[in-house]
Parts: sequence; structure tokens; C-alpha cells
Amino acid sequence: MITINPFSALSENIPALVPQAFIIFMVVLVILGTLIDIIHKKNVKYFFNNAKKAKKSATRELGVGEKTSIIAKTIVYDIGTTSELGAGKRRVAHLLGMYGTILFWIASAVMIFCYSSPSSNTPSVWPIVWHIGAIMTVIGGCWFWFFLRVDVYSEGQPWYRIIKADLFVLALIATSLFGLIWSYLQSLALNDRWDDKVFLVLYAVSNIILFGGVYWSKFAHMFYKPGAAIQKNLAEADGSRDNLPPPADKPEQFGLGIKREAPKHY
Repeated sequence: MITINPFSALSENIPALVPQAFIIFMVVLVILGTLIDIIHKKNVKYFFNNAKKAKKSATRELGVGEKTSIIAKTIVYDIGTTSELGAGKRRVAHLLGMYGTILFWIASAVMIFCYSSPSSNTPSVWPIVWHIGAIMTVIGGCWFWFFLRVDVYSEGQPWYRIIKADLFVLALIATSLFGLIWSYLQSLALNDRWDDKVFLVLYAVSNIILFGGVYWSKFAHMFYKPGAAIQKNLAEADGSRDNLPPPADKPEQFGLGIKREAPKHY
């Protein structure tokens, strides 16, 4: 199963143009959802106004080379390793989900646009990347959903309590899980199968919910957080600190304080 391109087998019954058009449609949904989110919530407007205001408080001017270095370091370290979460289970779960999703999406696009015809010979690396990415996403997403969510881990809420903000992670898990099940059932190549078609439909629907629900989910945060992280590091380097006071430089005088226990009360 893991070395079989499921989209190549699918093209025996569905023209390759259909899944290709589906991906383009999903990209359009993401763009529209993000634009609506920007217009309605005015996050980007606030971001630029805050950056403009903070620039007036800067104590030094950053050169092009220094800015480039800070941005590169932020992308590689802060964003690429989710360093803001510190060492621990939350960071591992996020990394599994993040890189699993990236691998899953890239392999999907490559196999659909380059190797989706029945006559094409798909390099085994792409189906392997697709399946491994989906497995990583399911493991990371389920680990986060059942055990590491703030409202479950710190507030004692049941894991099955669902709110609008949970749409992203649930749809993300569903797309990978339904994709894996569909791929497995299709790889059996049994006659008169119908269950693989059921999971193909669930796979498609979960993708529509994931990419079509940008406005109602945390999907758009994937675009905002990198920008916010870069702005934060630039503000610290030029001394503006986003108009926040500098950290206290006095030594600890009152015991362990919050270090008495592991931080989990958010």
C-alpha cells in the first residue's frame, strides 16, 4: 500500500483533470477565506499599524543584512521548530502535525499533477512520503486533541467537547485518516468494492471542510503567526519591543514563584 500512488489508480475511473481541478478549487477557497478573514477581523491592519507605531520607539536602525539574518533565523528556528512551545510533548505533537501535513500536501500535489494518469510510473518515494506524512499528521493531531489541548489538559474539559476553533485540527486529522483508509482499501484491488468509494467521498468532504472553513477555523493563523514572530524579533533587535517595557533586571527575591510546578495553567 505504502508504495502505491492512490491517485493513479483512481484515474482509471475518474479523469485526472478532476482531482487537479479539486486542488485548484481548494487553493481558491483558502485565498478567499483568508481575504475574508483579513477584511472582517482586520488582523493585518492591526499588525501593520502596530509595527508602524513601534518603529517610532526604536532605539537603533537595523541594516538590510541584520534584518535578513533575523528573518532567516526566525523562519528556521522559531517557525521551523516551533520554539515558542519550549521542550516537551506539545512541541513534539505540533512538529509531527506540521511536518506531516507539509509532506502530505506536497506529495498529494506532485502525484496528482505529475503522476495521476494510469500509464504514469510514479517514483515510489512520493507514495511513501504521502503515507508517512498522513500517519505523522494523525499521530500528532490525535495526541494534541486527546491529551494536550489547553481546555482538556488544564481546564478539565472532556476531549469530546467541540467548539468552532476545533474545526481546523479535526478536519486536518480527518483528511489524513480518511486518505489512509481510502488508500488501503483501494490497494486491496478486490472486485465489486464499495467501501473505498465511501472513504474517498469522506476524504474529499473533509478536505472541503478544512480548506473551505478557513474563516471559521485557525487555518489563517498559519499565515499570521510567521509574520508576528518576525515582527517580534525585529522589534526586540531595534529596541522598540512593540511598545512594551524592557524586562526586569533585578534578581529573584521572592523564592521559586511560578517555578514551583511545571507550567500548564494557561
